Amino acid sequence: VNKVCASGMKAVAMASMGVMLGQSEIYVAGGFESMSNVPMLLDKARFGGYRYGNGQLIDCLVHDGLWDPYGDHHMGVCAEKCAKDYHISRDEQDAHTEEAYRRATKAISEGWFREEIVPVSIKSKRGDTTISEDEEPSKIKIEKVRTLKPAFKPADEGTVTAANASSINDGASALIIMSLAKAQELGMTPLARILSFADAEQAPIDFTTTPSLAIPKALKLANLSKDDVDLWEINQAFSVVSIANQRILDIDPEKMDVCGGAVVLGHPIGCSGARVITTLIHNLARLDKSIGGAGICN
Repeated sequence: VNKVCASGMKAVAMASMGVMLGQSEIYVAGGFESMSNVPMLLDKARFGGYRYGNGQLIDCLVHDGLWDPYGDHHMGVCAEKCAKDYHISRDEQDAHTEEAYRRATKAISEGWFREEIVPVSIKSKRGDTTISEDEEPSKIKIEKVRTLKPAFKPADEGTVTAANASSINDGASALIIMSLAKAQELGMTPLARILSFADAEQAPIDFTTTPSLAIPKALKLANLSKDDVDLWEINQAFSVVSIANQRILDIDPEKMDVCGGAVVLGHPIGCSGARVITTLIHNLARLDKSIGGAGICN
């Protein structure tokens, strides 16, 4: 499944469809991304080669993951358009980032992520290193957030910065999707039940607000209203994405991304769709809530 940011969530939806259709009783679905290992590409080098003149290294991370091939611009330009369209200021985006940082660091210190993280051990000549919590929040200097220059537009125009945008990270997330009958046969207790899912689409430059189109469709399929939903996770590709979708859907911000999100935790693009579902499930259990909704840009 290659749908950039939506890949992990789409994989979970496809696994759910497989169970519903009786094609299989158990799936492992999720997403994985090692953005630090994405290679540079040398175009035209395989056949014919370079006979005279310069060649160009292509950054596959940008080329395949962070670039809009239709508008021929970085995804950050789309975020700037969203900020302009919905009149979302730099100050609002920075304030959102600061609040996401506060929520994420509190969640880490309280151990709220422990149940959803599998520690990873890395072997080296210096010995084994075990990583058991997200590293990105500890790297952020929150006092610097409001001092950074815009990343995609001139200083007098831009609002999106390296701080109020998600960072480049490695990550993996997976869920076991199973029929209730199979779970009962195996003596397993499900963590959650998938009620519905939906896709939506619009012009590529407006991908930032696509969750606000897909979520009402999923609610309708589940015979629910927005007010029936206790908690929300909408992936924070940029702070402006979170703010815009929250406003369009009229979601209480206290119910959304309660443990922070990608602008602080990071956004390994293939992983995040499954990660936000996983975090949502664990937050529902921790807070003794019943219904959750998850969305991600498509």
